[in-house]
Amino acid sequence: MTIPASGDRFAAFRHASYSRFFFSRFLAAFAIQIISVAVGWQMYDETGNALYLGLIGLFQFLPSLLLILVTGSVADRYNRRAIMAICMVVGALCAAALLGLTIANSFSPWLVFAILIVFGIERAFMGPAVQSLGPNLVPEEDLPNAIAWNSSSWQTASILGPVVGGLLYGASAVVAYAVAVLFLIFAALLVFMIPKPVQKNAANKVSWGEIMAGFRFISGEKVVLGAISLDLFAVLLGGAVALMPIFARDILELGPWGLGMLRAAPGVGAIIVAIWLAFYPIRHHAGIAMFIGVALFGAGTLVFGISATPWLSISALMLMGASDMISVYVRETLIALWTPDEVRGRVNAVNMVFVGASNELGEFRAGTMASIFGAVPAVVIGGVGTLAVAVIWALGFPKLRKIDSLDAPDR
Repeated sequence: MTIPASGDRFAAFRHASYSRFFFSRFLAAFAIQIISVAVGWQMYDETGNALYLGLIGLFQFLPSLLLILVTGSVADRYNRRAIMAICMVVGALCAAALLGLTIANSFSPWLVFAILIVFGIERAFMGPAVQSLGPNLVPEEDLPNAIAWNSSSWQTASILGPVVGGLLYGASAVVAYAVAVLFLIFAALLVFMIPKPVQKNAANKVSWGEIMAGFRFISGEKVVLGAISLDLFAVLLGGAVALMPIFARDILELGPWGLGMLRAAPGVGAIIVAIWLAFYPIRHHAGIAMFIGVALFGAGTLVFGISATPWLSISALMLMGASDMISVYVRETLIALWTPDEVRGRVNAVNMVFVGASNELGEFRAGTMASIFGAVPAVVIGGVGTLAVAVIWALGFPKLRKIDSLDAPDR
């Protein structure tokens, strides 16, 4: 990673547009965490069904998969800032719909799933736009610094959001959803305040070849392919977020506030590492660091699965967050620096599907396995699988393993 010549560890914030972008992402991520905690706990309270917890993730992931050929092209051809703002407004409307169902005492799993599908469509379009907009707001020498702070923004929201969401839900689900609506509205307003940045739009007419450009780039660039697919399979197998309501209520015997603590624990570990990376970036052996991070994530998942002690479970989740932050940091920096701007939206659309598959589809995997085998075996099997993935990918992608510094490649 290249350090700005000025030595300014807050280099990205010297650009006003990036500052607005940063705080907008923070508010939106905070709102998403509140909604996630509230929906998960409310769903389990109403149904007591682990499969439904898994379906929450599935219905948010499917739009990204089905729209993958559209969302990236839209981000490359149209104003990424406008796409981001519109999507946040749609997200606020979805949160308002959940609020309305709760106020009317009309909670229904399938109505909630319908709202989550719309929420998933919004996220499918917003993901590539957001990931592609960030590099347009800072010069290349400040980009690694911006990526580190982007990660810290998300992880800070991941710490505070679940705790606040648990506390708000403990008071009232209405309050939780109302706060999420307000945060998303403020996030959209901040995006509207960002001046339109310079963007290299795709110049060619829409064609099948242009739509598939993201897939072609990823398949041809083994470093990017290895980094994206490593995260996909590691988190797909190791994810345990969907089952946290079960662990909080039935295994660790904690309430909504305890669920918030569990959901926040990975973020605590991640933000510590993210801030460290912003001040002390990875200079050498980046590929090895990425694989070590994935292996530690699997180990933390395994410990969390077998633990029946709250402090040990929280510690394991903190390890998972800290190690995942290393992997995310290396992966996102590689994708940002190795991808030309004119195809960045399409590449990030593929990346967001992989991320969605690892997170939301991973939740479906966990929920389905938990409904068949139980929550503990579902998490333990996932942790073992993640450890295996780290080894297999380290052997299968030697170029990624041998990446030393996080600098842009010579073109």
